[in-house]
Amino acid sequence: MSHFFAYISRLKLIKRWSLMRNTGRENTQEHSWQVAVIAHSLAVIKNRFYGGSLNAEHAAVLGLYHDVSETITGDLPTPVKYANREITAAFPDLEAKAVDTLKNMLPAEMRADYEPDLSPPKSEEEELVHIADKICAYIKCAEEVAAGNHEFAVAYKTIGEKLQSYNDHPEVAYFMENFIPSFSLTLDEIS
Repeated sequence: MSHFFAYISRLKLIKRWSLMRNTGRENTQEHSWQVAVIAHSLAVIKNRFYGGSLNAEHAAVLGLYHDVSETITGDLPTPVKYANREITAAFPDLEAKAVDTLKNMLPAEMRADYEPDLSPPKSEEEELVHIADKICAYIKCAEEVAAGNHEFAVAYKTIGEKLQSYNDHPEVAYFMENFIPSFSLTLDEIS
């Protein structure tokens, strides 16, 4: 019996932004879906408009699994993760060990199939997942600020500035210009 899928389905129980007052709750499972969708779109935009040759479907799969370690580690808030050098240095190893634990829950015959998705090598698709993760954080902040929650105002500004710094990724600017403004509108305004 393999517990892998039952275990990772618990991502829906991991709450994000736990140190901040939220008008809307977000869990890691729904966040991973949004990262997958945006990573996929960034790859499509890069391929369509900027001469890329990325595997958009692989970017989406990487997005789905990018926070899978949180079923073991939980979602460590950014201020804690970067509180001091020792925690910051130790966290990647902790995440890798959590992923190894999860991989070992798969039947031995399937582990190699999941290796490139759970422990991806450095690639352009993997980099887009990291950027998509930041875009999702920016969207969350934009929604919270639009709802009158100023708890997210500093994060909104800081993450927005970081996203503007991706000069070597024109697909990010394209996404931000063409899709982000809708996130602060009401349903009536986007219908």
